Amino acid sequence: MKRLRITHLTEYRYHEPVTFGPHRAFMRPREGHDVHIEGSLLEISPKANVRWFRDMYGNSIAVLEFLEPGSVLRVFSDLDVAHYDENPLDFIIDPGAVAYPFRYPMDEQAELIPYRLSAYPRDGNALQDWLLQFYKPGQLIGTFNLLLSLNAAIYNAFTYSKREAIGVQSPGTTLNFGTGSCRDFATLMMEAARHWGFGARFVSGYLQTPTGTDQHGATHAWTEIYIPGAGWRGFDPTNNCLAGAQHVSVAVARDPEKVAPVSGSWHGPNGAFSELHVDVQVTLI
Repeated sequence: MKRLRITHLTEYRYHEPVTFGPHRAFMRPREGHDVHIEGSLLEISPKANVRWFRDMYGNSIAVLEFLEPGSVLRVFSDLDVAHYDENPLDFIIDPGAVAYPFRYPMDEQAELIPYRLSAYPRDGNALQDWLLQFYKPGQLIGTFNLLLSLNAAIYNAFTYSKREAIGVQSPGTTLNFGTGSCRDFATLMMEAARHWGFGARFVSGYLQTPTGTDQHGATHAWTEIYIPGAGWRGFDPTNNCLAGAQHVSVAVARDPEKVAPVSGSWHGPNGAFSELHVDVQVTLI
């Protein structure tokens, strides 16, 4: 078991007071058999009413209704998390899915339909051409080995760039530029897996970065792929590893654009916005 402290500060700064519309914040980890929240603190400024709900994916979302204007919008989360999933290889694949291609069981196909549909259909041809190096129709290949090869190829073939722009690159853009952020690589892997018929989804969360390595953190994104018998398994193409005790999932979605950590609107004069400041720390405790 690993215990982590996660602090996440997001500040939107303005040259003068502005009025804030409703905001949504994804900062609370997805709890389950592998992750337990042992302590939490959420501070909001300006003064706001906070309402929690779970969306269709089971994510915990804080809805912020601000009661006064301000020149700084501050959202601060402080969490103590216990993570029990220390062996990402502790699973068994159903015999019928050990080799690819395979067919999902009938009782799972309906639920997986949204996760098998492309979010970027216009990039299909470029993605198909790129994927021929890993698998050609008519082959029989180990399912897990195929996904590991894809994970490693994204890590080795593309250059990581800490891209500050809002949004996610399409897979075609990442293939064309050869660079991307963790969310771009996660999106590329998600769409590649869907092209092969896998159920796949985007994951936004935190990464505890070991000291002295070239891994990237601390807010992070990776991909989960549904494998019969094993369930949703996390693949991190940014770091060429499987999601394990160093990964803390906060939100999952079919569409990467739906799980930004903090989003909302503001009203004020043109040019009032000054800057965005984000500070995230994930440390062992």
